[in-house]
Amino acid sequence: MNELGKISLLPINRFTDSGAYVATESGEEVLVPNRYLTGNEREGDVLSVFIYTDSEDRPVAVTDVPKACLDEWAVMEVKELTSFGAFVDWGLPKDLFVPKAEMGKNMHQGEKYLIRVCADYRTNRLIGSSKYRDFIYPAPKDYEPGQEVSGLIFEKTDLGYKVLLEGRYEGLIFGNEVFQPLRLGERRRLFVKKQRDDGKIDLQLQPIGRAKYEEGAEKILYVLREKEFLPLHDKSDPEEIKEVLGMSKKHFKQCIGQLYKAKEIVILEDGIKLNDSKQ
Repeated sequence: MNELGKISLLPINRFTDSGAYVATESGEEVLVPNRYLTGNEREGDVLSVFIYTDSEDRPVAVTDVPKACLDEWAVMEVKELTSFGAFVDWGLPKDLFVPKAEMGKNMHQGEKYLIRVCADYRTNRLIGSSKYRDFIYPAPKDYEPGQEVSGLIFEKTDLGYKVLLEGRYEGLIFGNEVFQPLRLGERRRLFVKKQRDDGKIDLQLQPIGRAKYEEGAEKILYVLREKEFLPLHDKSDPEEIKEVLGMSKKHFKQCIGQLYKAKEIVILEDGIKLNDSKQ
């Protein structure tokens, strides 16, 4: 069935007590259960449906949209672990099964992983795979520093956040350059920092064309956007600065000097705040 794992526009052939049957390109009929119908449909109406298999491995059409369709990626949470695999939440009533053989590493209930939706043509079912490295390629050389890209943030490591680009390339945002919340599974506008020799891409959250501040200054800006005011200044106790910002007093003074010259902040007697005229 060509429509398995895809969102398709299919006409209603007939109705039964269980729901409506839509016709596939090959002439097969697939049930759309009553709970996905409004009651206003008529024979010949075209429905936008996603086809997968139910708990009894029968094809079923639903109007729900999964987190990922066939050959697509999404970050999914493990709902249940068994001796033969894991069941992950992909936004449909029936969880997606990830066989043990398709696990890139041991999975844990409640944790989130990058999952690719695949077709098991032996059983005519959809399954998930967390072995993302099997689908990753070296990035082409036409990724240029400063280029804007869209990336799926899928894993946090000691180095930072791993990012999937175009469903086939791997990137990294270094943790010491992140001063705003990032969530696994979110898609973000990112910017190419450089391409590495191993075919992976270093990324950053800010465009290269904007005023460049070193990481300490970026951190101060991030905290100010959250708190609006920081009661820290050049006479503050070094331990207080370290506790609030995790940096030395010397580093702090260098950073606020840079931000002040760029007119990003206003320095007051009792602290610093954002320059409202820049907002």
